[in-house]
Amino acid sequence: MRYYLDPLGCAKNQVDAETLMAFLREASWVSVEDPAQAQLIIVNSCGFIAKAKQESINAVLKYRKTYPDKKIVLAGCLAQGYAQELSEALPEADLIFGNRDLAKITQAASLALAPAQSSASSRVFVPRERPDTALPALGRRPLLSLPGSAYVKIAEGCDNHCTFCAIPRIRGPLRSRALSEVVAECRELLDRGIKELCLIGQDLASYGTDRTGGRSELPQLLQALSRLHGRFWVRLLYLHPDKFPPDILDIIRGDPRLLPYFDLPFQHGASKILRAMNRRGTGASYLALMQGIRETLPEATIRSTFLTGFPGETEKDFQGLLDFQEQAQLDWVGCFTYSREEHTPAYSLKPRIPQDLAQARKELIETRQVPITEKRLDRFLGRTLEALVEEAVQSPPEQSYVYLARLMCQAPEVDGLTCIRSDTPLVPGTFVKGRIFARQGFDLHLQT
Repeated sequence: MRYYLDPLGCAKNQVDAETLMAFLREASWVSVEDPAQAQLIIVNSCGFIAKAKQESINAVLKYRKTYPDKKIVLAGCLAQGYAQELSEALPEADLIFGNRDLAKITQAASLALAPAQSSASSRVFVPRERPDTALPALGRRPLLSLPGSAYVKIAEGCDNHCTFCAIPRIRGPLRSRALSEVVAECRELLDRGIKELCLIGQDLASYGTDRTGGRSELPQLLQALSRLHGRFWVRLLYLHPDKFPPDILDIIRGDPRLLPYFDLPFQHGASKILRAMNRRGTGASYLALMQGIRETLPEATIRSTFLTGFPGETEKDFQGLLDFQEQAQLDWVGCFTYSREEHTPAYSLKPRIPQDLAQARKELIETRQVPITEKRLDRFLGRTLEALVEEAVQSPPEQSYVYLARLMCQAPEVDGLTCIRSDTPLVPGTFVKGRIFARQGFDLHLQT
C-alpha cells in the first residue's frame, strides 16, 4: 500500500511525521511524493494557534476536493486536541488520529481504508495515554530535514503552563526520554552521516526534571554527547528562560561542537504581562541572563520570540517590550500576535487587544529588529568560518558553483542563510570553511 504524508507545523511535529513514516515502513507501507499515487493521504496537523489550525483543516479540504476517492487521515496535534469536534465538523477526513501513541498509525491506516462508517465517533482513533515505550527506530527513521541535519526530540509534553499555550493539553505533561536512549539515537544519526543534531522539546531546560524532583539533566546530556567521536554540531532549540540551567555554559565552552546558540522565548519585557503569562522572570532578569551568557560565551547567538496583543497589554507595557528589545540586542527575533486559544487560562482574560493593534505592534517590533540583526551579523564579516552545506542552487555552465548553507549562528528554517560561492563542487550535508565577505539583508556570503 502507498501513502502520502503532508507534514505541517513545528520541528517537533516533523519528528512525529518521521516516526509515523518509520512505523508505516515497518508494516510494508510505501511512501510516495505525489498524493495522486497514494491510496492514503495523511495530514500531520498543527494545533498550536488559530492560523495553524486553519491551515491543517484547509489541507484536508484541498485533498478531499482534489482526490475525492482517496482515504484521508487527519493526524497530529489538531487531531489530538479536537478529536470529537472534528469528527463531526470535518467529514472530509476519513479518520482522526492523535499523537499520543504514534505506533498505532498502522492500525489507524487500516481503519481508514476499511468501508466507511456511519457514525462520527467511529472515525476517531485517538489513544489518550502515551505509552511508556520510547520513541521508535532511534536514528533509523526517515528524515525530512535537508541533508546533514536532523532533529532529536529529547522530551515530550510540558509542565510550564504558560497561560496562552495549549501544548500541555495537547501533548500532555513532561515526559523526558532516557539519557542513554537520546545518546544512542544521536550516535545512530552520526553513523548515518548526520553533521548537525538539533535537540528539540517543548522546553529543553526542563529535560529530566520530571524524574529528578526539579533538577535539569540537560548538563549531563550535553556532557554525554560531548564524549561522542567525530566532527558534528549540537544545537539547542527552545530553552525556557525561567529554567535556564547555567551549568551548560561551561560545558558548551569546553567543546566547540556544542554550539553557543540559544533559543530563549522571552515573549515580553513588561513584568505585568510576564506575570499574566505565568512567567517568573522579568525584563531585568532576562537581560541579566543574556549578559551572563555573553560573558561566558562571547560568540553566543541568542534568538527569541515576542508576543504582542496579549490581553491587558497597554501602550506602557508595549513600550516596555520595545525598551527590552533595544537593550537585549538579540541576534534573531520572531514576533507573533496573540492567538486566543480555547481551554487556556488566557482565553477569558480581559481587556482583549484589537487584532489590528496587535498586528501593528508586531510590525513595529519587526521593523526595529532589522538594524539590530544586521549589526549583529556584521561581526562575522572578514572571518573564516565553518558552514554546513544544504543544497546547490547554481552550477556550471553558469559562472560558478553556488550553494545555500548555514553557520553556527543560523538555525534551520528560522534564521537567515549563508550563500557559498565555490570554484569546485561541494557535497550537501558536509562542512566547508570559507571567508565571510559580504552581508545581504539577513543573509551572509562566503567564499571557499
